[in-house]
Amino acid sequence: MLIITIKQGKEQALLSGDPWIYLSAIDKVEGKPMERNKPGATAVVQSSSRRFLARAAYNAKSQIAARVWTLREDEPVDHALIKRRVQAAVERRLAADADPQALVQLVDGEQGGLPGLLVHAYGGASGYLVCQFNAAGVDLWKVAVVQALLKATGCPNVYERSDELLRKAEGLPITRRVLAGEEPPQRLTVREGGRLVPMDIRTGFIYPR
Repeated sequence: MLIITIKQGKEQALLSGDPWIYLSAIDKVEGKPMERNKPGATAVVQSSSRRFLARAAYNAKSQIAARVWTLREDEPVDHALIKRRVQAAVERRLAADADPQALVQLVDGEQGGLPGLLVHAYGGASGYLVCQFNAAGVDLWKVAVVQALLKATGCPNVYERSDELLRKAEGLPITRRVLAGEEPPQRLTVREGGRLVPMDIRTGFIYPR
């Protein structure tokens, strides 16, 4: 297990709810070199007085060196946590928007307790999920995220769309690929702001009329 010690006085942002820990706020990182060099590895974050602050995904290659998973000392970062948070996010969003032609945002990163993960759904249970793994922590838990999404939504088709700038900033490879089922068609009709537009949901590109 990695241990991140925050510089004295720098823990206030974290205690105020900021889910990002910048490299400049870190005093030291303790742990095996293999873990320190693994993007997204789970770390315990502590104050300069060695008080527990959080569990976070650590990435030595990013200026956002750690992204908080939980502020609870009794909550481990495991498959169960991923499943709970994906399920909760899906239940909130699908209940709010049942339009099968809408591109619904199911997961909104830090707001859903899944830092760096964006998931959009189209077409209901027989449609498509488009995921962006924009941080090392969720990228490391990609298999668990996809499994949880398949179970929570009943949708068999999951596609990964990279945000190139964000993944480069995290030191992650650029990938666009099918993670489950089939790839979305190049052109679908999507409801945007009360009107229907032709869109490639794999990239977000809206075709000119």
